[in-house]
Amino acid sequence: MSKCACERRMYPPGQSRTARRRKLSEWGQQLMEKQKARVVYGVLERQFRHHLEQAGKLPGLTGENLLQVLERRLDNVIFRLGLGQSRRQARQLALHGHFLINGRMARTPSILLSEGDEIAVSQKSRSLDFFKEAARELKGKSIPGWLSLDPENMKGRVQALPGRGDIDAKISEQDIVEHYSR
Repeated sequence: MSKCACERRMYPPGQSRTARRRKLSEWGQQLMEKQKARVVYGVLERQFRHHLEQAGKLPGLTGENLLQVLERRLDNVIFRLGLGQSRRQARQLALHGHFLINGRMARTPSILLSEGDEIAVSQKSRSLDFFKEAARELKGKSIPGWLSLDPENMKGRVQALPGRGDIDAKISEQDIVEHYSR
């Protein structure tokens, strides 16, 4: 069940539950989609705008490129690999320097990974109880097709860039692009 009050309740907040919610305007729907995407990926407004600008410079559809850019962030890849239980936790683990990208320590959760990049838990961090438990849980974990995982060595690799079919978030990327193009 969704935590977003706008999606799960068909009535406005407050005591009088008999009243119906008014239909959202087109702008309201677009705003709702943008906010939903920001909450799902845990990105602030300024970061989100920056990612949208990056997506606009890439060839192809801007909306699909935006979701691809958001999926390629280090914190999201850590979450998708199962090395973090949530995107927030993955972000914190990245900030604390528990991961290496291509052998170099990474402390920035917003780093965009490219095809062929390798993400590994640092040797020092593998001795922590959290990562020992995560290693046991990784064996049965299913991951998206654009990533590969080596649970014994606690390493993952970006095999390809994610396509729209690989992204399971129920977000209307076209509404987001239209919201910003006003």
